[in-house]
Amino acid sequence: METKNTASSALFGALALALSGTALLAPGQAAAAETEKCFGVAMAGKNDCAAGPGTTCAGTSKVDYQGNSWKFVPKGTCTTMMLPGDRQGSLDALTRDVPA
Repeated sequence: METKNTASSALFGALALALSGTALLAPGQAAAAETEKCFGVAMAGKNDCAAGPGTTCAGTSKVDYQGNSWKFVPKGTCTTMMLPGDRQGSLDALTRDVPA
């Protein structure tokens, strides 16, 4: 019985140690570390925040794939996204599809 309790304690300790690294991050930091801002991929009204004239914050993009608005995407996927009309996501603001 003691061996079973020791094994359970060791497993619990290992799990606690593994989780402690993310527990030190403030809320949102863990998610931010796993995502990146990707310009030109949001649908109209679905951007995550401002990126230039015509956007002020979340949900203010006027057209689909507006180049100066961004959305959080999984880290490493932005520039490999293929969108309609041969568009691609960008880590920097774009001048395409910006309303007049």
